[in-house]
Formats: sequence, C-alpha cells, structure tokens
Amino acid sequence: MMTRGAWRRVANSSSIPSRRSARPRVTPSNEELLDAYSQAVIGAAETVSSTVVNLEVRPRRNGRRGAPASGSGFVFTPDGFVLTCSHVVQDAGEIAVTLSDGRHLSADVVGDDPDTDLAVLRVAGATLDVARLGDSRTLRVGQLVVAIGNPYGFQCTVTAGVVSALGRSLRANSGRLIDDVIQTDAALNPGNSGGPLVTARGDVIGVNTAVIRPAQGLCFAIAVNTAAFVASRLIRDGRVRRSWIGVGVENVMLQRRTVRRYELAVETGVLVATIEPGSPADRARLRAGDVVIAYDDHPIASIDDLHRVLTADEVGVRSSLTIIRDGAPEVVSIVPTESPSRRV
Repeated sequence: MMTRGAWRRVANSSSIPSRRSARPRVTPSNEELLDAYSQAVIGAAETVSSTVVNLEVRPRRNGRRGAPASGSGFVFTPDGFVLTCSHVVQDAGEIAVTLSDGRHLSADVVGDDPDTDLAVLRVAGATLDVARLGDSRTLRVGQLVVAIGNPYGFQCTVTAGVVSALGRSLRANSGRLIDDVIQTDAALNPGNSGGPLVTARGDVIGVNTAVIRPAQGLCFAIAVNTAAFVASRLIRDGRVRRSWIGVGVENVMLQRRTVRRYELAVETGVLVATIEPGSPADRARLRAGDVVIAYDDHPIASIDDLHRVLTADEVGVRSSLTIIRDGAPEVVSIVPTESPSRRV
C-alpha cells in the first residue's frame, strides 16, 4: 500500500508531463490565411486558364447573319472537343474560338442538349491544353470554387467563391428541370456561360450556366458528372436519346376523396390534355381527361416526375401507367418510343 508521502513524490515526479510543458497552439494570422486563400485561387486559375476558350457565335436566321453573341467553353479532350452551354451556341451559323494564347480557330457543333443546357463543339488542327474533370459527388457546401470565363468579352476572367448549396434544380429553356445543379456565389456575368467551375486543385466540377437577376451571389453550374454523361452521348450520337409517349399535359390537384378512398401515394397528378395521333399514348388508348399518377413503381405527382422517368432506357420497354379515369384508378400498358422532339 502506497503511503501519502509516496503519492506526493509520484505526483511531483518529472515523468508526469505538466501543463506548462505542453506546446502552445499556433493560430495562423489573418495575413497567412489570406495568403493561403490567394495561393489556392492562383493555383486553380493557372491550372485551368489555358483550357478555357472564348466563343463568338454568329447565329444564322432566315439566311441572314444575326448579331454575334459571346460565351465561354473549355477543352476537355486532347482531340479538340469543347464543352459549353447549349444556349450559347443555339442557332449558330458560325462559331469563332479564341484560345487563351490568342490563337483564333473555328468550331463546329457536334451536338447540343437544351434539356440540360449543354453542348459539345469540335476544334480541329491545333495542339490544345485539356481540362481535368473532377467528381461533383465529392463536393461539400462551403468548399472553395473558382469560376473562369469571358464575361462581356473580358477573356479569362477569374472569380472565386464557395459552394452555396448542392442538389438544386434549375429549369432549362426547353421547360425540363435540370437536376443536381451546383449553387455558388462565385460571380458570373453574361459571357461566363459555358466556362468551368473548378476546385482549388483545378479539377472541373461544374459548367457555369446561369445567374438569378437582380439577386447577388445566386449563380449556378451544371454538375460535371451530368456534363460528362451528356457529353459522351453528344459525341456518340449528336443528341441525348429520351423516350416519348405523345401527350400534352398539365399539373392538377386530385380530388381529396379519391386520394383517401384509394389511399393514393400522391395528391397531385398529370392531366392528359391532348394526345398526338399515332403516338404511344394513342396506341395505349389514353384519353384526354385521364390523370397520370404512376409510371411502373414511380409515383407521378408532376410533369417533372414524368420527365425524369422518360429516359432512353424506357424506349421500346412495355411499362404500366396508372391513371385516374372517371374518378377511379386504372392501369394501362404503354410502350414509349424515342422522342422525335423535346416533348413528353
């Protein structure tokens, strides 16, 4: 048994570290933090800027050349494929490309997809630097991001900010929702569209696409994982295949007594307003006035839900469509075909 004196000697022993011997915690100064931030932005800009191009687009309408529009893009393959926004090259007659080193080249549209506001161009006959694509699934809210583009024609303009939110939805000019959109406060202006949004490492994680005016700091980019998928389809097919059933629709509320009586999973649905002759909907004997509430096992509460399920995988596949007809649920069989245009 240890005596009180023995305990005192152990407590005073040098083998037990004292609080005074602990190293003081060093807090970086504001200058050091700002310098680290600056170095991160500088490094990202130096890594990616040489891959960013300025686009001058001359639209061609009714055989006449329209006023030129400008935008941005970036080279993402060694053989000269350039990713940009669909709205930048819409109705393009001629596309002039200016590289960061001042070289002027021409480009052709390989394919565009207004439903995701993405397009792929091809620049030939030049040695080009290539941007490195990252993984947008690794992003975190608050993460530093850098946007590079050509706002108002000012080439290779760099702005920095953070990821403000993830998983946003943004409506494209075609009317479809673009899912998995990145929200950032890195300043964007007209001409930035199509330019890259990159991490501090210089990895592209988004394609800058839109701003909310007159709000400040509400800017959006298409996630690079979406962009990579769409770009691969545009290079292969010139378009993104989607399925089609041939109906004109609108969102409607379901009658509450119908929802309760049949214990429906949705309280809203998609009203069939028109049916195109010879379409899958016509062959399935859908009627104007039917309300779609499910596609196979997917509840359909809105037009956007219907858009999401009508993918290329559904082309030629027999599926079940649950509708409300004459106040009661009914299931019909339908076989979507490939969309002949950007319709449901």
